Amino acid sequence: MRQADIKVAVGARLRRLREGKGWSQEELGFESSLHRNYIGGIERGERNVGVENISKLAHALGVRPRDLLP
Repeated sequence: MRQADIKVAVGARLRRLREGKGWSQEELGFESSLHRNYIGGIERGERNVGVENISKLAHALGVRPRDLLP
């Protein structure tokens, strides 16, 4: 899988999980201690999210970090 494809897949999973909770990007940002613009960049497949931030996002969403990966 190409790097761009991985970023898009992670972003799509993140968006699906966030929307499943009924949260805005701003709410997820608050819960994960990450900026909403950063979360938007991940969801659009523009950001190469690091493992520490994957862990923060997974914890905020109540899922395992591997649930965010393709």
